Amino acid sequence: MKIVCTLTTAALLASLTGLAACGADADRTASAGKTWAFTDGRGTRISLDHAPSRIVAQSSIAAALKDDGVDVVGVFGPLKGKDGQVDPQAAGLDPSAVTDVTGTGEYGDLEMEELVGLRPDLLVTNMFVPPELWYVNKATETKVDGLTKTLAIDFQGKSLVETIEAVGTVAKALGGNDGAADKAAFDDASARLRDVGRRLGDRKVLVVSATTDLLYVADPSQFPDLAYFRSLGLPVVAATAKAGSYWDEVSWEKADKYGGDVVLWDSRDGQGTLDLLRRQPVFGQVAGARAGRYVAWQAVAPPSYRAYAAVMNALADKLEASVR
Repeated sequence: MKIVCTLTTAALLASLTGLAACGADADRTASAGKTWAFTDGRGTRISLDHAPSRIVAQSSIAAALKDDGVDVVGVFGPLKGKDGQVDPQAAGLDPSAVTDVTGTGEYGDLEMEELVGLRPDLLVTNMFVPPELWYVNKATETKVDGLTKTLAIDFQGKSLVETIEAVGTVAKALGGNDGAADKAAFDDASARLRDVGRRLGDRKVLVVSATTDLLYVADPSQFPDLAYFRSLGLPVVAATAKAGSYWDEVSWEKADKYGGDVVLWDSRDGQGTLDLLRRQPVFGQVAGARAGRYVAWQAVAPPSYRAYAAVMNALADKLEASVR
């Protein structure tokens, strides 16, 4: 059944029953007669008369689920960068194998026609500030509630390992695994970073981002990845930042407020941050900047053991090269 593009949202949602009847039965044959239930991070009990087989998920969650053996049919949120490459937080996903239902309007909008056409059993995302859904605004959440069940994973205040395990629990409930098979690689990568931390000795690692107006220095306690790296002994400088702000905002005139022998720079905007840092004379007096010890920091990645093993190994490679 083809959806006509001029249908209203209400009509689109109403069409789901017909779509399911003509297209979803084959997907659910294997799970016929088997009910499925799961209590999500909101404490909401989600019950279905079959195990979910057509899943739409926020892109980083989708990538983590894939690492844990669960495929999705659709995604929303960052998928490809301006260069056409897969966004780091969706690493491991094949954009050609999924349908992107990210809306083109306000943040958190979804393309409802595309979503309805996917005949979803379940929509999965996470929460940093419960009960707000990541990459789903309130208006869109209301529409989705009329279409399919929503499963929210609570990330608020969780450590890196806790977020990875939370996604693993969902993956296992969806017929995948909890990521334990990749835990050894994660532990090995952690050991490498621990060794790098020992070799750095009394040298410090400064983590920054930048705009034309301000330098942003990371408070590692507010970033699950940096907090984990610090727990391994990587000597990350602890900036003084307000709770929930993530960064200490520093004017470029005072950009040498924090010292650091290695500069980890936020690579989410490509070379933009690095170019800004290199143009700032005051920041140029920081030991790491003066020595040209700049190392890219991948601030986002799928919350899976596999993804973070790759992130930590890449970081260890760069740090080892920078301090030889």
